[in-house]
Amino acid sequence: MTSWQPSTDMNGLVQRAALLWSLREFFARRQVIEVQTPVLAPNTVTDPDVESVAVPGYGFLQTSPEYQMKRLLAAGAPSIYQLGPVFRHEEIGRLHNIEFTMLEWYRLDFDHDQLMDEVAKLVDGVLGPASYTTVTYAELVGDLDRPRDELDLAFAEASQALNPGRFFVIDYPAEQGALARLQPDNSAVAARFELVIDGVELANGYWELLDPEEHLQRFAQDQKSRNSRGLGSVEIDSAFMAALEAGLPTCAGVALGVDRLLMLAMGQRSLDKALTFRNF
Repeated sequence: MTSWQPSTDMNGLVQRAALLWSLREFFARRQVIEVQTPVLAPNTVTDPDVESVAVPGYGFLQTSPEYQMKRLLAAGAPSIYQLGPVFRHEEIGRLHNIEFTMLEWYRLDFDHDQLMDEVAKLVDGVLGPASYTTVTYAELVGDLDRPRDELDLAFAEASQALNPGRFFVIDYPAEQGALARLQPDNSAVAARFELVIDGVELANGYWELLDPEEHLQRFAQDQKSRNSRGLGSVEIDSAFMAALEAGLPTCAGVALGVDRLLMLAMGQRSLDKALTFRNF
């Protein structure tokens, strides 16, 4: 029989409310404004590693507010953040759920190093201060001259082994840059980072790519990868491309899993008690 009760107890509910309040206070002190963008939109990301939930006749539940937030930045918005639900059609497990809460923010005139510092300050405010170790992607996975699926598996296994401790993974290969620009002094490396805490992948950030033509090239590569995996093509978001053509300001952005952060704050190893409802 399906339980009608929420997944978490009242103490967990209070902890979630306190966390959301503290996150909003963190950005208020820095004069970063909160925005709300559509959860349901006509288009979605082309990334072959992120499977969207389609809503026939309407579009897609958004996997991230990234495209919409960048449209705001291109229209003249200051540094912004969003705190709310996102959706991904992926396996359900200890650290995954179809619907989860994401904190995503963009800082004007930041690079990825400055953003990593801010991410650490935010996490320290929730989990308490601690030291952070920086490790390169190559140091983590070893031989890079392997198929992408082998590298992804090696990264997942190595990330789980980064326990205990707080680790920033940097210097991703250019082909894993997603929408990060390449390092000015080394075009083989993307200006991207991930934060792993006690073996849990928590945040993914970029020094954001600005060039519309480079975006199109990466989207084309995404489509090739999708087709080779039998996923089918995804229509490129024309409104997002128009915003890039208008001009995205220099910025860095990061997405952080709020449920995972709460899980760590609660001393749990599964999302079960961190999610208010475990409906899937």
